[in-house]
Amino acid sequence: MRTPGTAMKRNIPLLYAFSFLQMTLFPMAVITLFWKEHIGLSLSQILLLQSIFAVAMAVMEYPSGYISDRIGYRPALTAAALLGIAGWGVYTVASSFQGVLVAEILLGISTSFISGTDSALLYESLKGNGEEGAYARCEGRSTFFGQTGEAAGALFAGVLYARYPLLPFILQVGVWVLALLVTAGLTEPPRERRHSGRHLKEALAAARYVFIENRRLRVTILLSIALGLSSFYPVWLIQPYMRDSGVPLASFGPVWAGANLVVALFAVVSHRVRDRLGDRWMLLLLMLLVWGGYLGLGWTAGAWGFLFYYLLTAMRGMRGPFLLHVVQTEIPSASRAGMLSLQSLCFRLLFACTGPLVGRHADASGVGNTFRLLGIAYLLVLPPLVYLFLRHRHIDEAAR
Repeated sequence: MRTPGTAMKRNIPLLYAFSFLQMTLFPMAVITLFWKEHIGLSLSQILLLQSIFAVAMAVMEYPSGYISDRIGYRPALTAAALLGIAGWGVYTVASSFQGVLVAEILLGISTSFISGTDSALLYESLKGNGEEGAYARCEGRSTFFGQTGEAAGALFAGVLYARYPLLPFILQVGVWVLALLVTAGLTEPPRERRHSGRHLKEALAAARYVFIENRRLRVTILLSIALGLSSFYPVWLIQPYMRDSGVPLASFGPVWAGANLVVALFAVVSHRVRDRLGDRWMLLLLMLLVWGGYLGLGWTAGAWGFLFYYLLTAMRGMRGPFLLHVVQTEIPSASRAGMLSLQSLCFRLLFACTGPLVGRHADASGVGNTFRLLGIAYLLVLPPLVYLFLRHRHIDEAAR
């Protein structure tokens, strides 16, 4: 029989394995082409589809985190795996916008059950052994395994798609069956529970704490969302950008794999970079990567212009462990998954509002012009958010 400490330690590699499988997305490197060529969607419809995906996640985001805090992290991840099997299964028979929409809604709900729950389980498992200070390092490793999984899935995506467009989706169903098996080995950590049974009151209290009472948490979440969106828009635009730039279809998989390996490597070194630079210079580096990525994509033409996308993926890798660690230290154990889900909820809602507008602009003016517009927007948005983050962090530390 395993001791509680041993069980908590065993959760860590199992969560790494779950992250690897969750992100082993065989269709991802070619899915925009699949939507355009196999289903017949426009870029506006594709971004609309992703906005509906975001809404599906938004509807379930906080409820799923709230449920996870109450029924347990392991059952929530098991439900996510079952929904993942169903969603990718629907993709194998979809032939229209409506079919893809059903699949995306199922996958959106699946993702909502994972969002917040996996990070909460990782933090609480470390906390159970008194090792919560190692969270940023472990979160970086989890991201590393996740992005390595996505790179592995993407490596031959173009070849698989060229052979049979549905083959990546069929393989994806098998991946989620393996993820379901991994969840069976997880152990629920002992943690603080303060649930009165008044669910609406508790939910509102958690939202009030995140958005009103804790200003440092509020500003951190806003900054994290802004940086997260900066690396999320290009996910849906980079494939048509590469096609327009003359990148061969067979290279799409390796290019996508390379992008994910960049995320993985920079996630692993994120805590070291922060220790070396400190928060101020770390945030300046993240801003420079965003600006350089967008301005390079917007003003550089040719087959190698996509390399500027790697600047955004490097930022994405470093941002996650850094800002998630700050957020985790501000959240009470009893509502950890729910409050983390609130951050994802805000991210999805903002994307749902802005994604279709970005897609419409790309259809009307071209992807390159859209990257230029986004670059200018981030030149204006990021500096005040970084200033507020550093200001509140300095004020709160001085008060302690």
